[in-house]
Amino acid sequence: MTVQSQKNDSRTSNAVASADGDCVCKLGVAEARKELQNMLAVEINGRPFTELAGVTFHHRGAELAGQVLLDALQEAGYSAADFDAVGALTAAAVPLVDAVLHAATQRGQKLNAFVMDFVYPSIKGPSIAGKRVLLLDAWLSEKSYVQTSSLVTLRNGNELSLDCGIVSRQGASIVAVISLVGGIGIRESSDSVSSPSQQLAEDPLRTAIKIVDPIDAHEQMIPFVCAFDESLFEPDVGESQSADNDCEQMR
Repeated sequence: MTVQSQKNDSRTSNAVASADGDCVCKLGVAEARKELQNMLAVEINGRPFTELAGVTFHHRGAELAGQVLLDALQEAGYSAADFDAVGALTAAAVPLVDAVLHAATQRGQKLNAFVMDFVYPSIKGPSIAGKRVLLLDAWLSEKSYVQTSSLVTLRNGNELSLDCGIVSRQGASIVAVISLVGGIGIRESSDSVSSPSQQLAEDPLRTAIKIVDPIDAHEQMIPFVCAFDESLFEPDVGESQSADNDCEQMR
């Protein structure tokens, strides 16, 4: 483990130490989002990309992530009756699908999970034939580079289109693609918030991804929902939000 990794682990632990005794299920939506946002900010720490493992494999971070992802879906208009399974697009998403599965169980929802893999069988887990599924990753964005195999770029959509093609040929229908952190498209402005940074912090990002089937070239738009816009963790946005919060406290 590198010195930087040790520092990030320490900061992540400190970020949740004060609230660690509180059950996530007892937190309000805004409280859970804020606590998870703080953990993610420590983990990202100005880096252009990370698999977020310091949060998703943390006992508190995983519990928060499961609840926040379900809340983001609900805010985007999806109910428990709209999907049957959630699948990990990459290794980075494996702890997240497990977190969502357990969060759903706490809410009385029976949800299965599966993992996408390029080693046969391509889908590992309970059968998804005839199921309505969500495809999940830890960080999904339009970044034009690939730092690791766990970053699926959306600019060309090649890898994601292949995954969607595999799922479709298993007899499943894709309800939406979701991520913990991400960003595609431009968020519409809203009069209900006082600043862009506050809007980024309070609202999940909702847009759509164009998918092209690699076999028959059929095109479709699939809804994309992410809990936190990646722009929220850029230094200038973070500083702007901090300034906004300081102003609010002074009023």
